[in-house]
Amino acid sequence: MEEKQHKRRVHYSGKYPRKFEEKYKERNPEKYADTVAHVISKGSTPAGMHISIMVKEILDVLNIQPGEQGLDCTLGYGGHTRKMLEQLQGEGCVYGLDVDPIESRKTIERLRNAGFGEEIFRFRLTNFANIDQVAAEVGKFDFVLADLGVSSMQIDDPSRGFSYKIDGPLDLRLDPEHGESAAERLHNITRDEFVGMLVENSDEPYAEEIADKVFNLMKKGDPMDTTTALRQAIESALWKVPKEEKDQAIKKSCARVFQALRIDVNSEFEVLYTFLEKLPNILKPGARVAILTFHSGEDRLVKKSFKELKKAGIYSDISEDVTRPSAEECRVNPRSKSTKMRWAIKGDT
Repeated sequence: MEEKQHKRRVHYSGKYPRKFEEKYKERNPEKYADTVAHVISKGSTPAGMHISIMVKEILDVLNIQPGEQGLDCTLGYGGHTRKMLEQLQGEGCVYGLDVDPIESRKTIERLRNAGFGEEIFRFRLTNFANIDQVAAEVGKFDFVLADLGVSSMQIDDPSRGFSYKIDGPLDLRLDPEHGESAAERLHNITRDEFVGMLVENSDEPYAEEIADKVFNLMKKGDPMDTTTALRQAIESALWKVPKEEKDQAIKKSCARVFQALRIDVNSEFEVLYTFLEKLPNILKPGARVAILTFHSGEDRLVKKSFKELKKAGIYSDISEDVTRPSAEECRVNPRSKSTKMRWAIKGDT
């Protein structure tokens, strides 16, 4: 009789997967409502999903009516789009734009599964700087939303390189299939150009020190091609900061440096400027616009554009000041803290 070979039991590797790709709950948050609710209640955003910011405030401004045609310039996770679609009550249409081919596919499927078919929700894979092309195809809009923030799904995915907190390739592109990555960008600019980028895009107070460290390391042959490599360079550059201030200083500088690179790699200021210039021409008389910004440079551009166009008689009314998320929203969703909303209404002519 043949002896039965003993099979070793598969070793239990632990309760929590080590790699992002293995975190099934985070990759499929819709299937784990209890887990998601628990994470949100603690003031965190579940990995792999995005909590929409200032939904009530946006809907109040846009005042969406059944039968209208709207535009979500930055589809992202689709949370704002879904709420706008609900306001239409089955009549009208919302167009969603996004440059991210990876996340937009998931969002389209999510909205289709929620019952929003092609007759009421349509998608265009394009940058929102191209709103004139979209309007030329489908007509002008009654309401427009532009949420300029990076989606949490992008931040939480190490392969996208948006976060200094987790190791991954230094990429930072909203569309990873086109253009230079942040690592390539660093190797193609000068030290002085990097300083200018840090100052202009994020008001980085240690721009000179960080640029010196990054370019000295690259000159020695150290590749600056991962999020960890850049974070460590920033940490090393701030060695003179007093010990009791160092942790916070490093955290803030890391956030600012990654922001500055992301803005540069994706030409965010140029895109926003083009969008604001084209915006009035895609609006119907009386159309409402809401724009969410997340740093002072964006807000300054929006404020200046709205004021100039109201003075010219193109907008009949604009927000005199920014609207910010409530204290409760900031508690539940800390990523909303830096948000500012401005709105405008197109004149009747």
